[in-house]
Amino acid sequence: MVDQPRFAPQPHIVAPRAFPEQGVPIIHGINRLGLWTLYIKEVRRFIKVQTQTIWAPAITTLLFLVIFTVAMGRGNRMVLGVNFATFVAPGLIVMGMMNNSFQNASFSFLAGKIQGTIIDYLMPPLSTGEMMAGLIGGAMTRGILVGLALAGAMLMWPGVNLSVAHPWAVVWFGLMGTALLSLIGLLSSIWAEKFDHNAAVTNFVVQPLALLSGTFYVIDNLAPAFQIVSRFNPFFYVISGFRFGFLGQSDIGATNQAVLHGALGLGLLNAALALLVYRVLRSGWKLKS
Repeated sequence: MVDQPRFAPQPHIVAPRAFPEQGVPIIHGINRLGLWTLYIKEVRRFIKVQTQTIWAPAITTLLFLVIFTVAMGRGNRMVLGVNFATFVAPGLIVMGMMNNSFQNASFSFLAGKIQGTIIDYLMPPLSTGEMMAGLIGGAMTRGILVGLALAGAMLMWPGVNLSVAHPWAVVWFGLMGTALLSLIGLLSSIWAEKFDHNAAVTNFVVQPLALLSGTFYVIDNLAPAFQIVSRFNPFFYVISGFRFGFLGQSDIGATNQAVLHGALGLGLLNAALALLVYRVLRSGWKLKS
């Protein structure tokens, strides 16, 4: 038998991996996992301190109902065909939703700037739209949870009737209101460099617009000049439209078509504001050195 030549086994040669050039994206389409991770991070951030972020705002807003019902609801006062408590309850619910959506969105980047953790938002492989969607989604979720907590508490208040006349209006105006304040809050978070700046937006922009939006009154009781000013306030359409969903009537206009026009106007306003926030966020203004 002839000996066969033996050859040493050749090592497996691995071709060098070709990495894409700098700036060429690896993830194509939507980074669903990254978007979901950012959203869950934002939700868990306020859920961990839910006593402060959900229940405390709900109780504070509920006190408005108690105070104004006692002060202005005596004598079976009727507004838009219902008692005062039923009239004011939907406005307080959506006002609490909007305020807390703003607070959540306005904290994200601002805390990162102050604590030096802004890189945690900028480094992950997320597009500008995905980052924006995760932050806005988290803020809207907090607003919705506060609204549900408020609605549950108000159902136990004597004299409040939260029966829904138009579910589409409750859903649409609730989502548009939380989205509007989330976008404003995110823009404020990008612009602000310290908590004083954020507080200035809250005290001089958000709170005045919320309190002068017809939450506790109908604008027909105002002077004609102030009625015109109120109709330029987007918060008025959110609160009156949300109230329309419960009561079946509002002070936006005499017909349901006026409410539809208000709903369309809010949608267009949110679209324009979202485009503005997207461009500012994409530019890296006050976020990237």
